[in-house]
Amino acid sequence: MIDVPLSVLDLAPVAAGARVGEALQYTTELARRTEELGYRRFWVAEHHNMPAIASSAPAVLIAHLAAHTSTIRLGSGGVMLPNHAPLVVAEQFGTLEALHPGRIDLGIGRAPGTDQATALALRRTVEGLSAENFPQELADLINYFTGERPHPITASPGRGDKPDVWLLGSSGFSAQLAGLLGLPFSFAHHFSSANTLPALALYRQHFRPSRWLDRPYAMVAVNAVCAETDERAEWLAGPAGLSFLKLRSGRPEPLVSPEEAAAYPYTELEREFVLQRRHGQALGSPETVRGQLAALLASTEADELMLTNMIYDSADRIRSYELIAEKVAGGLRREV
Repeated sequence: MIDVPLSVLDLAPVAAGARVGEALQYTTELARRTEELGYRRFWVAEHHNMPAIASSAPAVLIAHLAAHTSTIRLGSGGVMLPNHAPLVVAEQFGTLEALHPGRIDLGIGRAPGTDQATALALRRTVEGLSAENFPQELADLINYFTGERPHPITASPGRGDKPDVWLLGSSGFSAQLAGLLGLPFSFAHHFSSANTLPALALYRQHFRPSRWLDRPYAMVAVNAVCAETDERAEWLAGPAGLSFLKLRSGRPEPLVSPEEAAAYPYTELEREFVLQRRHGQALGSPETVRGQLAALLASTEADELMLTNMIYDSADRIRSYELIAEKVAGGLRREV
């Protein structure tokens, strides 16, 4: 049996009435605190046109976090490759790796992380927006770091300063590709729990050893809200559920307070939508969360868990990670 590492995925949530600068400062405080608590990684996710999320520029935010931490690995969870030219990503993350060698992860996703209109505004052309281009663009990106295939352009920074490259996914496509390329794979269980086990099976089935990895390495991202009691955790989880509901209905807005979320007049269909989103997640007291995460480990055989949440108050957000580190982490183990 071995202890399973825990990591953090953060979206720099923006509370209603707060400034974006405050959200980014709270994310900085969380990165420092999770480093102290022994979490392995701290990733930030690229999203656009979403008022509740301030992590739209991962490379910039990672540079800031790296300057305020010293040991925790920092990365993107992820950079959405359809939004960017591979050369730009190589230069950005090559710079980060050159400045902070051995601490940078480049998690790559194939979805735009936003609506099509915003994706078009990012790329300024429909070319590249199709997922069909993703394998070739990924190969180009990796080659900018390694320089193995002849190319007239040298990424500088980039060539010779390769961060650890991960593939992210919420279905089977990236799972198979990660396996074929021998890359580590992170699955978005927090919003695609029905696909978790099939995708991990595909990843392991298609895995080919590479110079970067000799065996499959799978990380599972899970929503985790921990408080002193189950009731308190349910209360804290309310704003995130309402935020996702409004996003899916085309009405995105900053994160409201737990009081406002509790007072929201949910229809029966809306309440069912929120409850379904919580399926397979970790929500409750330390004892409850320990059992939920242990069950997730048993079913997925994950090598690592990445915890994420959208809690309104930064103190409650930090406390959730403290409780998990202090009262849950030691009991999370899996067979070798």
